[in-house]
Amino acid sequence: MTNLPDHQAVPDPRDLRASDADRERVAQALREAAGDGRINLEELEERLTAAYSARTYGELEALTRDLPVSGTGAVPIVAAPDRRITGGKPTSTVGVAVMSEFKRRGRWTAPRRFTAFVYWGGGKIDLTEARFTGPELRIRAFAIMGGIDIVVPEDLDVTVNGVGIMGAFDDKATGPGAPGAPKVTVSGFSFWGGVSVKRRKRGDRIEKRAAELE
Repeated sequence: MTNLPDHQAVPDPRDLRASDADRERVAQALREAAGDGRINLEELEERLTAAYSARTYGELEALTRDLPVSGTGAVPIVAAPDRRITGGKPTSTVGVAVMSEFKRRGRWTAPRRFTAFVYWGGGKIDLTEARFTGPELRIRAFAIMGGIDIVVPEDLDVTVNGVGIMGAFDDKATGPGAPGAPKVTVSGFSFWGGVSVKRRKRGDRIEKRAAELE
C-alpha cells in the first residue's frame, strides 16, 4: 500500500492559501453584517480591505470571528480544507470481483475517480478511515448479479445518482456534509444486483471492525 506515513506532518488548515472565491465569500458576509448593523461603515471598509488582501484561511477567519451566523454564535465563514485531503498517490483506482469479492477499507488513500465492477460477486468500499487525493471522489459502481456496499462518514457531502435495473441503487445517503469535507459522488447501475451507500459515524468504525472479526 502507498499510504502516506502516519508520522508525516499535516499543515494547519489555517495556514493554507485562500482562493479568490473564499475572499469574496467573506466580503459578502461582511457586507451583510454591515447591513444588519453589526459593524459600522468604517469597520466594513477596514475589513473589506483586509479580506481582499488576505492570503490564508486564518487571516480570513479572523475577520468574521465575532460575527454570528443565524443567531448560533460566532463561527468561521470560510471552511478550511479537510485534513483527510492529503493528496499523494492513491492506493488503488479500480475494484473488480468476478465470482469473488474485493474490499477497500482501513487507512487507504482514495483516488479522485474509482471504478467498481462486480459480476456474481461482491465489493465493499469503506471510506470511514480513508484519506483523499483531492476534494472530490467520483465512484462509478457497476453491479451485475452481485452487490457493492459503500460506507461513508456521516460528515461527507454525498450525491448518489445511479440506476437500478431489476435491482437496487440506494440513494438514501445523498445529502450535504460538513463545510470543507470531501465530496463523494456515486454513479453507475445495477442489474439483478444492488449498490448500497450508507453513512456511518466515524467513531463507530472500531465496533464495526470488531463485529466483522467475530
